Amino acid sequence: MSGTEHINHATSGHATSSAPVADRVADVDKLEVVEGTTHEAIEGWIPELASEDDIRTALEKAFDYRGDVTITRKDGTKVEGYVFDRRAGTTLQDSAVRILPINSTTKLAIPYSDIAALAFTGRDTAAGKTFEAWMKKYWEKKAAGEKSIGIEAEVLE
Repeated sequence: MSGTEHINHATSGHATSSAPVADRVADVDKLEVVEGTTHEAIEGWIPELASEDDIRTALEKAFDYRGDVTITRKDGTKVEGYVFDRRAGTTLQDSAVRILPINSTTKLAIPYSDIAALAFTGRDTAAGKTFEAWMKKYWEKKAAGEKSIGIEAEVLE
């Protein structure tokens, strides 16, 4: 379809909007100021799991957390590792969190109903690693006279 055919097509009633094409073009400057995700500082947090809603909320945060957690099961056993998935069902019995234990390569699925306690015990590996933090370091290095400044991954512990 040529440009003229496209305009005619857009004004013939087949387009999704009756506004002129120029009015439907996105303003790039407005798109670039959209707020990003804010991560909570929950390292070390031990949430109270008093209700079903408390359990679901805490496990959702565990999924978003970028460090290890410790889950204490109702039988007293503890599992420490990284939560990489969760499956929310209609009941706690139907819902499960999937964790990769730190001392094993076997992935575990633990039903929400089997969880007695949760603790955010591992270091948040992404804390303080925002683009703004990187830019601050960049400008400090540039002001100090460094020449070959690049993005370099930090050493993981």
